[in-house]
Amino acid sequence: MDTDDTIAAQIASCLERLAAGDMTARDTVLEVCSGRLRGLASRMLSRFPNVRRWDDTDDVFQNAAMRLHRALGQMRLDSPRSVMALAATQIHRELIDLARRHAGPTSFAANHSTSFARPSKNADTSAPLPIEDAESPPEELDRWTLFHEAIGGLSDDQREIFQLVWYLGADQKTIASLLDISERTVKSRWREAREAVRAALGGQAPG
Repeated sequence: MDTDDTIAAQIASCLERLAAGDMTARDTVLEVCSGRLRGLASRMLSRFPNVRRWDDTDDVFQNAAMRLHRALGQMRLDSPRSVMALAATQIHRELIDLARRHAGPTSFAANHSTSFARPSKNADTSAPLPIEDAESPPEELDRWTLFHEAIGGLSDDQREIFQLVWYLGADQKTIASLLDISERTVKSRWREAREAVRAALGGQAPG
């Protein structure tokens, strides 16, 4: 199994190729990061109750990977960290688009009821898994969509911290080490990000 250092070295090599104009390096980045990206998509999907009711990790991963592939050809990145930050952003955008698609009075989701989560394409489908929020009221699911949209409106530094804490469950010490900043800075950015999201929602976060 590739180590973090090995993956980082492979991504760094791909970034050098991209900078030199080799667009085929985009495919290699996706191959190298596929396992991490799928895990990232799964964890972020778990925070979108109005999406995971209808879409699974494979759907989110595949569409986000296409977004990332396009973005890699349009942006100049300088580190493996910047690639993963871009990947998280593309997954977040895909989830937001899916949330919007499932919102509204004429959507399929608004006119169908289910008490079961959609299983993964690789999962055992013999026994569907119930989910607690399958019957959440539409207004609550709309608040979740607004909540995630507010995260997308944060500054780059705040959004990176919010994604690591909220979507990935990373502790502040780990984040400080990963981003090479102090824990005090992490705490400050996390507090500022929470306050910005709360303000964007008029002080009312989803349940």
